[in-house]
Amino acid sequence: MADISKIVGLNGVTYDLKDAAARSDIDDLRNALTGGVNFIGETTTALTDGATTNPITINSKSVTAVAGNLVAYSSKEFVFDGTKWIELGDMSALGTLAYKDSATGSFTPSGSVSQPTFTGDSMTSTGNFTPAGSVTISKGNGTANYTPEGSVSAPTISVATAGTTDTVYSITDVGTLPTLSMTVADETMTFSFSQGTLPTKGSAQTVKTGDAAYEATAPSFTGTGAELKASFSGTQGNVSVSGTPEGTVSTPSFTGTSGSVSVS
Repeated sequence: MADISKIVGLNGVTYDLKDAAARSDIDDLRNALTGGVNFIGETTTALTDGATTNPITINSKSVTAVAGNLVAYSSKEFVFDGTKWIELGDMSALGTLAYKDSATGSFTPSGSVSQPTFTGDSMTSTGNFTPAGSVTISKGNGTANYTPEGSVSAPTISVATAGTTDTVYSITDVGTLPTLSMTVADETMTFSFSQGTLPTKGSAQTVKTGDAAYEATAPSFTGTGAELKASFSGTQGNVSVSGTPEGTVSTPSFTGTSGSVSVS
């Protein structure tokens, strides 16, 4: 895979990629670590990334750092590249448990919940109903109240207004798409662009763009009227309901055994 450090735009201007400076810092760190990393202790001398402070104080003693020396200051780690200090990490975001090998606490792993009780007032409701019977439908000789049979006339459908039309054009040549190409040489990317060609319009065509409106005459129903009579007969029964429709529920309680948990 080719590396890219520069890009030549369509305007002919050359742009340097921003990671060139990052490469320089990585090279400095790589050179500092060539001889290995040696942790020399925790310093009380204030250090920041890029600081050139040297010597520093460790355990109340003055120590002159050399390339590859690693120290801790506050919650950060720094390595010396021979000229300046490079920050490696910041452990201030770690919680207290990050520095422990184990942790203990208490919890209630098992137990039981008492069964609630319900207290209320009972009631009884009585009444009567007609649970079963039959419905009789018969044709009477009185005034007609429904038309059970007959025929419906077919409606007449006609065009009220014609649908709308419009003119469109065909395409006789679709043209060509624009093209963009990129080349990389000596870590430099160069762009080239072709705008392509437009499509060619053909002859006009008339197309329909809207539906016509239609109208229909109202259908009519012709039938023979008749009188419909319905009657119901059944046997009356009795019903009785008793129960406790309202009251209060006692508050349940929980009983358990305390235990401990260990995390390591």
